[in-house]
Amino acid sequence: MSEFEVSVHTSPGPTCGTFSRLWLSLIGSEGETPPLSVNEGDRRLLPGSTCSVLVRSSGSLGHLVLVRLRLEVQPGFPALDWHCSRVEVCRPPDGQEGAEPETQVFLCDRWLQTADEDVELRSGKLCLLQDETEEELKLQRLRQLQRQQELIRWRMTVDGVPQCVDLNSVSELGPNLRYTRKSSGANLTYLKGFTCRAEAWTNFSELETVFTHSGHQNSIARFVQAHWKDDWYFGHQCLNGCNPLLLRQTHILPSNLSVTANMLRSFLPEGSSLQRELQEGRIYLLDYEVLDGVPANVVNGKQTYLSAPLCLLHLNQQSQLVPIAIQLQQNPGPQNPVFLPSDRGSDWLLAKIWVRASDFQCHQLVSHYLRTHVIGELCCVATLRQLPDLHPLHQLLMPHIKTSLQINLQARTSLLAADGVFDKAMGSGLKTLPVLLSRASAKTTYRSLCIPDDLKDRGLDNLPQSYYAQDALKVWDALHSFVVSWVNVYYSRDDDVQLDSELQHWITDINTHGFTHNSGFPQSFNTKAEVSKFVTMIIFSCSALHSAVNFSQLDFALWMPNCQVAMLRPPPQVKGGVTEDDILSFLPDVNSTCRVLMTLEMLSQPAHDSVPLCHYNEAIFADGAHRRLVEEVQAQLAAISKDIVKRNSRLELPYPYLCPSHIENSVAI
Repeated sequence: MSEFEVSVHTSPGPTCGTFSRLWLSLIGSEGETPPLSVNEGDRRLLPGSTCSVLVRSSGSLGHLVLVRLRLEVQPGFPALDWHCSRVEVCRPPDGQEGAEPETQVFLCDRWLQTADEDVELRSGKLCLLQDETEEELKLQRLRQLQRQQELIRWRMTVDGVPQCVDLNSVSELGPNLRYTRKSSGANLTYLKGFTCRAEAWTNFSELETVFTHSGHQNSIARFVQAHWKDDWYFGHQCLNGCNPLLLRQTHILPSNLSVTANMLRSFLPEGSSLQRELQEGRIYLLDYEVLDGVPANVVNGKQTYLSAPLCLLHLNQQSQLVPIAIQLQQNPGPQNPVFLPSDRGSDWLLAKIWVRASDFQCHQLVSHYLRTHVIGELCCVATLRQLPDLHPLHQLLMPHIKTSLQINLQARTSLLAADGVFDKAMGSGLKTLPVLLSRASAKTTYRSLCIPDDLKDRGLDNLPQSYYAQDALKVWDALHSFVVSWVNVYYSRDDDVQLDSELQHWITDINTHGFTHNSGFPQSFNTKAEVSKFVTMIIFSCSALHSAVNFSQLDFALWMPNCQVAMLRPPPQVKGGVTEDDILSFLPDVNSTCRVLMTLEMLSQPAHDSVPLCHYNEAIFADGAHRRLVEEVQAQLAAISKDIVKRNSRLELPYPYLCPSHIENSVAI
């Protein structure tokens, strides 16, 4: 007969306890004990409590490998979820003189429900499948994945776009994948009263009055209002605004852009030429081809309009990036003129407004939703389906990706649904969404998601005016160093990567349900370096990149003429047809403007309980080598934060969005 002293620890949170009955079994290499009721008599599963029971086995269990738990509803009591911290099993000494009792800790740190099947807890450290020493533990990994693959399935919502989780509501996620975000709440007082006013703004004074009340405390928004017409600030936003992902250096003019060297001569340095400026890397391009021919929305019963502009910019001798040519549609022709800085002021301003309007649509659906939210959900679903809890990459990734499921489910049933803000206020409505996302997905490459590659390919990696690029590279390097060290703990050689069948199934699942096969995503992993780069890409996309494109958007959009949510007149086909007074008639209605701003204000609110980048509440990160690695990356990120704060203190317009102390650990809003 063997005896075990078992202690079941309930987590301390106020809602962690339950009325339900807990059954426990011990599973060893040679046998298992029958289920035993833990919370009998005066033993209760209360918040922060410990229930101790004596478990007897009639025969030898061998090595203790698993603890099996099952929650059963008590008749007449509500079936409350229960959060278990851990189970400790103490085996008394075997009678040898000086022998010490052996205690094994089986971490749980999760919610259990009465609807769950048996939940099996493991003792010991994270490990790869090939490093398992007990056959029962290999089988347990397989059972867990089979169960996960039954619960977490793929769903195609838009052809050509990475698939999402096959669930309809947040409640279906279960308590371990749901979360509550404690926000201070948005200050919507001055915008709420305009949501029923389905008419045009009377004049710019009205816009200024609303802005003064809603944006007077936002120093960046005030700067935007003061400089939104300036050419240098137009270029500054391409580098350091809410959408720094589209600008790229070009050495060859697009064949469909009707510009000539003579046309641009006066905007270039004296003695230089367009060809020389192209060769020396001082010409940059914005190309919104992805919007070409996309159906525009109808808002307040009015047809809105989209354009697919091409915009050339020049890095001048004052180190300012300024626009020098804008063509508002992709196909050149007599009704598609090229606008120049030398044109009448109203023509040039309207051309820039059209570029900003196109940029806003691409920012919302491509740079923000596709590049952060969709990436996070894609990788989260694959992780839940293919990497068991004890896989080291499951534990590393889940704090960064699991919130993507809830936030995306909420987005698909609200913001991106019928009667949501895209349907009722945006130029890119529900008919635009699938077309734009499908086109953008087809153009997304693995290199474009890996920051060092992306910035190098776009010619921005050494541009001192790009604070986004500078900060992104520093944060990427810190994260990459952290991931490399983590990978090295569990993979001694590249052969270990190739032998990890769970890892290979994971990347196969991502490829099968993700981007197209010509996107450059790895089809399998052969080296530790490949794994480290891919995992860094995921963490960066769901933390730092999301911070850059989400928490910046209200600052740049609060003065609406800078980020137009919709355009109510088509792009001009001739020059000289509008005055500055006419420009207001292109801009969105009052209710559309305010509805979008209210949404952006809600999305831009930091949470009271936000988790900063590389800070972890999970117990696994507080132990041994993991703790050392976390402390190292936190120190690196703290040093980066200090440098960014120091730099920003010298800037008239700071760039705070990639300061690690401001970056959240995941896509949580």
